[in-house]
Amino acid sequence: MISNLDYATLQQLWWMIVSIVGALFLFLTFVQGGQTLLWQVAKTDLEKSLVITSLGRKWEMPFTTLVLFGGALFAAFPKFYATSFGGAYWVWMLILFSFIVQAVSYEYRKKPGNLLGSTVYEVFLFINGSIGILLIGAAVGTFYTGSNFTLDLYNRVTWDYTLLGINLRGLEAAFSLFNLSLGIFLVFNARVLGALYLLNSIDLSATPNLESRLRNGTGHNFLIALPFLLYVLVSILFRSGFDVDSAGTVSLVASKYLSTLVAMPYLLILLLAGIVLVLYGVVSTFFKKSNKGIWFSGLGTVFVGLVVLCLPAFNNTAFYPSKLDLQSSLTIHNASSSLFTLTTMTYVALGIPFVLAYVAYVWKLMDAKKLTDVEVTHEESY
Repeated sequence: MISNLDYATLQQLWWMIVSIVGALFLFLTFVQGGQTLLWQVAKTDLEKSLVITSLGRKWEMPFTTLVLFGGALFAAFPKFYATSFGGAYWVWMLILFSFIVQAVSYEYRKKPGNLLGSTVYEVFLFINGSIGILLIGAAVGTFYTGSNFTLDLYNRVTWDYTLLGINLRGLEAAFSLFNLSLGIFLVFNARVLGALYLLNSIDLSATPNLESRLRNGTGHNFLIALPFLLYVLVSILFRSGFDVDSAGTVSLVASKYLSTLVAMPYLLILLLAGIVLVLYGVVSTFFKKSNKGIWFSGLGTVFVGLVVLCLPAFNNTAFYPSKLDLQSSLTIHNASSSLFTLTTMTYVALGIPFVLAYVAYVWKLMDAKKLTDVEVTHEESY
């Protein structure tokens, strides 16, 4: 029974739920990745219409999932939400802006009387898929590298990082090699997922050149993403982490995240399984000409993303460390909502499997038949 769960268990449960939502978002960034591939793989108006129409049927999913991720964080860990969004608001505002221009682009790209022209909206889509995803990666990277904030006794946040007298309010996260590498990996992994999704959702019999470019794009983008992934994983394994003792004191401990993987072997298994699945999806698509690679690489992305989001919080670790004052760092214990709030949210969360089942059902109906060139010529283009 939920009412019998203790406070610490509920805190860990809700970080896991939030992490699952975040990991699902990383899978759904195939939309953003596909947007950045548009000019590379679509050389004719028909090919462009196929790509845009296919992605346009799913663009709401990553946006909605990102909003759900932020909403769950706000409800379950309000202190983190207030600290991050209250201090590093420029990075979050730019991320949200990139998703706003994405929505506008799908709505108005082919509207009659469009004064800006379709190319401008395609640039907006590229910005969403590149800069937007890069900044999300940099923001997640601060779970490992820390941010420049302090909290006073009343939990008021002070953000202290200036460049040429300008307070960057979180944008400095992109200056970290680790954060930047994570962001670049997410961008190119999204491009891999985008190519895989398009291969799976479009009937490419009439556009063999598009199919060839998508398959080549899968392999090429994976090769670019691979060194950044390896750097991030090696850095996580051997970097110092922010340990929290029984008194709540935060201190730096060598190889903290490696010790967490050893203490929680199921995370290590998920990580290795995720890497293997991503690799299999790419290899089967590039060499075996399979069109089902999105399901393997997509699931693998979810597994890897889940581990990356869980490692900074579990095993007595500060998930949002402060570079300026270690004792201002946030943990799942000092940043969470009350026992009553988490218990009530958990009862509500019992409906999540039904929502996921509905989403899967709708997805299956939408993709029951591959998108054809005949279809896009008879329906209004995005």
